[in-house]
Amino acid sequence: MDAAPALPVVVIGAGPTGLAAAAHLADRGQRALVLESGQSAGTSVREWAHVRLFSTWGEVVDPAAEKLLAQTGWSKPDADTYPSGGDWAERYLQPLADALGAQVRYEAQVTGVSKAGRDRVVDTDRDTQPFVVHVRYADDREERILAAAVIDASGTWTQPSPAGGSGLPALGERAAADRVSYRVPDLTDPAVRERYANKRTAVIGSGASAFTALSSLAELARSKDGTDTKTVWVLRRGISGSTFGGGDADELPARGALGLAAKAAVDDGHTEAVTGFRTEAIESGADGRLVLVDEDGRRLQPVDEVIVLTGFRPDLSFLSEVRLRLDERLEAPVELAPLIDPNQHSCGTVYPHGHRELSHPDSGVYLVGMKSYGRAPTFLAMTGYEQVRSVAAALAGDTEAADRVELVLPETGVCGGSGLFDTADASPAATEGCCTPVAQVASQPLQLLTVSSGPASTSSGTSSDSSSSCCSS
Repeated sequence: MDAAPALPVVVIGAGPTGLAAAAHLADRGQRALVLESGQSAGTSVREWAHVRLFSTWGEVVDPAAEKLLAQTGWSKPDADTYPSGGDWAERYLQPLADALGAQVRYEAQVTGVSKAGRDRVVDTDRDTQPFVVHVRYADDREERILAAAVIDASGTWTQPSPAGGSGLPALGERAAADRVSYRVPDLTDPAVRERYANKRTAVIGSGASAFTALSSLAELARSKDGTDTKTVWVLRRGISGSTFGGGDADELPARGALGLAAKAAVDDGHTEAVTGFRTEAIESGADGRLVLVDEDGRRLQPVDEVIVLTGFRPDLSFLSEVRLRLDERLEAPVELAPLIDPNQHSCGTVYPHGHRELSHPDSGVYLVGMKSYGRAPTFLAMTGYEQVRSVAAALAGDTEAADRVELVLPETGVCGGSGLFDTADASPAATEGCCTPVAQVASQPLQLLTVSSGPASTSSGTSSDSSSSCCSS
């Protein structure tokens, strides 16, 4: 009698990191099953298709994935050019998913992960039991899948952080939902352009996504149909030499240019910066417009629209029955959290890491990609690729390869973190060693926005890339 086939490694999410995980597993002869809640590969990436990455094609294609794609006759795009999210999805992620074939299932929503026959409380024989993954399909059919391991690469895109400075939705934020957005606007869409043209918009956040929104709205203000467009940039911290990133000193040039474009929006008068403002409420004014209220009672002039770009959070609800060890602040694996904590982190110190930093008490479950960073904003796509290379090696029993570091990250060029929002002067720890203050960088206006908008993220994911601080990508 033939032996029963080995249980698959279930990968949650067919985004950049999830598909890379499947490619690495396939390269090592491991059976993967990728469960994607959307209708195609890179569902989250497609939602920011208009945004251009600040990493080149050479930095966002995983080596194992490229090896698999080469067997299909796929040609890698010019390594020195910058893809948009749409390019990334159509020219890389979907072909990779197609190459994986039946290993990828679409419209498959993971609703729960546990140990077979063991809830979170039970210790007996826990380590010998396979994982059980519950899936709901688009037709409401449910399935129970046994898995040798689970790699959660579902990202954080579906969980944007709210406007409230306390981490909770601002009072009135839900009531104003029709005029509050949590995404970088696609101003090439006529309906979206009409929504923001000649309006006063508040942009809350200080990361790459906020820079992109500020630059986009400034371009709209410079256009013939948007000359009355005004933007209020709401920051929870002050403006310092590191606020706009590393400029020409950034080893990811497009990211540095993005910060300079945001600075130009302020310098040119298209954007008014409001600092030290922690939103407590969003009220409806007498004229029906929205008024942002600080926790100390300060009120801003009315705005027509609010764009909230304060980062993302991981959805841990379907992992409630597995034993995870997460940092209490970031909701990231405890061994990884010190490397990425924006309260202490100087962005040049995020080191490559792998299976050991990503492990949990239930052996064989891993959070990877943007989700592994929890609430931290410092993720790069190439970091996720290194994570899953290490995890796949560990699952294949190749500990030597799993422990080996095969990635050198570029210096970030955006220093300081969300803990530095009380003063306009960054602390010495936040400004030494990783970037040049913008005051020392030429600040000539830079045209970043093509028809696809400007560079913002190397992840979406999920994640993408889209945060409130530090070196989001």
